[in-house]
Amino acid sequence: MNMRDIDADFKRYFPNLNFKLKCFQKNVIENVTKVGNTLCIMPTGGGKSVIYWMAAMECDGITIVVSPLTALIEEQASKLREQGHEVLVFHSGINLKRQMEALTNFAKGNINPKFIFVSPEKIATDGYFEFCLKKRSNNIHLMVIDEVHCVSQWGMSFRPFYKRIPEFLNCLFGVNSWCKVLALTATLNPLELGDICTAFNIERQNIIKDKILMRNEIQLHVNKFTNEDEKEEYFWNLLKRHAGEKILVYLYRKKGERGVEWLYEKAISKGYNAGYFHGDMVSAKRMELIELYRSGEIDVMFATNAFGMGIDISDIRVVIHFMIPESAEQYYQEVGRAARDGYGANAYLLYSNKNIDVKRTHFINNSFPKENELRDVYKKIAKKVGYVVCPYFEDETIQKCLPYYLKAGLLNIECKGFSGIAELYDIENLRLKKYYESTKSKGFVRTLTKNNIDAEELSNLVYDSVFSGDAKLNKPLERWLVFKINSVEITDDKMQLMLKDIEEKKKYKNELLDYLIYILEENDNSQKWHQDIAAYLGMDKYELGRIYTTVDGNHVRSKSEVIICDLLAKSNIQYKYEERLEYEPGQVINPDFTVYLADGRVFYWEHLGCLGQEEYDDNWAKKMKVYEEYFPGKLVKTYESGTISKDAERLIKNIFSLRLYTEQ
Repeated sequence: MNMRDIDADFKRYFPNLNFKLKCFQKNVIENVTKVGNTLCIMPTGGGKSVIYWMAAMECDGITIVVSPLTALIEEQASKLREQGHEVLVFHSGINLKRQMEALTNFAKGNINPKFIFVSPEKIATDGYFEFCLKKRSNNIHLMVIDEVHCVSQWGMSFRPFYKRIPEFLNCLFGVNSWCKVLALTATLNPLELGDICTAFNIERQNIIKDKILMRNEIQLHVNKFTNEDEKEEYFWNLLKRHAGEKILVYLYRKKGERGVEWLYEKAISKGYNAGYFHGDMVSAKRMELIELYRSGEIDVMFATNAFGMGIDISDIRVVIHFMIPESAEQYYQEVGRAARDGYGANAYLLYSNKNIDVKRTHFINNSFPKENELRDVYKKIAKKVGYVVCPYFEDETIQKCLPYYLKAGLLNIECKGFSGIAELYDIENLRLKKYYESTKSKGFVRTLTKNNIDAEELSNLVYDSVFSGDAKLNKPLERWLVFKINSVEITDDKMQLMLKDIEEKKKYKNELLDYLIYILEENDNSQKWHQDIAAYLGMDKYELGRIYTTVDGNHVRSKSEVIICDLLAKSNIQYKYEERLEYEPGQVINPDFTVYLADGRVFYWEHLGCLGQEEYDDNWAKKMKVYEEYFPGKLVKTYESGTISKDAERLIKNIFSLRLYTEQ
């Protein structure tokens, strides 16, 4: 496959999309198709979705897409259906009976979706989902992990069940026999990067990072206040300033004074067309609000960070942080909701020292369990050594503590299961019928112990009987986890291991907040904030000066170069910006513009913007010698002046006339 094949395939698979794939997107698609497991890092709004759409097509077969948000799943599924592709969707907003019916039909080959969208929680807890997908594992050719930064325990968006995805892949395909994996994200810090590459067997050479991670189309404004009243007054003035624009306001408290719902109600009383959005709302309501916001019926949305990752509303013009985020990654991820259409936007960060203290004590430090909580929650789980079934989603304290119990070896996740087999009827499988009749309670653990079988054997027997019709259910099976308790007591050494782990992570998260504060308070302009955050996220230092965007999507270093690029694009002249030019083995220069004419000739266009500066003059003298010796007659020049548009236009006309003369 080459780039031209990808372009042709894109037109064939997605004929209704009226844009072309970028070179970066094609590089990622080609890498995952030809090489295998790939990590793609690119800025928000850069077109991640189209990358995995096309990678799925090129890999053939079925693609599983793991996505963290119901709203994001529904949005992507809707777009793919509009393009004529069959999609299966599984999330908490869909009736469980319907989900089981769809899975059964899929496993029997009655339906053949191109894409299956699923949450990490379903992958990690739903045994019937795993059972049915395993039936058709030979047809599954690609696993896409969207927002893969959620895998890392070091990140601000850590989702514990993202870490179970490798186990799911092992179960479906066997160890070292996975389908291809494409992991996608916009922001990663160095520790997150290591976690992800280890978890998904991604070699360093298969990390493909966009050169430009900055979002310079968003003007950043940072305002620090002495108190909350002053901050709130400024906030309402901002809403007046940007009246009629689509505004997203980020907060991190759902209720209470100056929380999401509180500010929403105040905005309504002031006459704004406002809405609010947080994770406690049912998924149908969240989807409804997203559509109202997208259509413009709501133009001010108050939201927690549940409104974020991947929600594609192109015309958000203003993002306001009413409180400081936890890290530079979180800040950049969230301001990236704006300007996804490529036009200019504004982002305001409003904070005070009190906000920093609250963020540190309540949102960071209190997000980790304390020693007494670790002990109390474990007592609820670990009554005795052996199996126990746990309704994970019904208890937030278990969700909070489980990663530490697992790491300390206090318990293992043995398999996915359910509370018991009491809901079965019309059982024709003789072995299952024997187990069913062996106890009065028909509880999961009681059935195991009575029949001396292991947990996975019972789970799979039930799933297989339901699938084949050898048993029926009064209601859908639950999504419970089966733990193997290794010890009923938390010994001092295990507790110290967990507390050390917690303190290490707490310290790291506080350092992330400290670094964000440092970036914000050491600089006083949008460009420097963008550059510092992009450098922290791993953008090459040489590329940080490319802060202006041209009409054809190039990133250049000066406004004069924008004018030149735009004129070249308008004239339909092919060119490359700062393309490497080797004049001797290992010796290169970077012309500002390499211009390719239709008759096959190539020119090197240098725009001399800083003549008179000693270092610049010295470098230009060396560069000019290279052109004279190795590329005579190929150099064209413009100079920085108030007539740059006219000078560039004249040069382009000369190039055109040369081309036309040659063609005649």
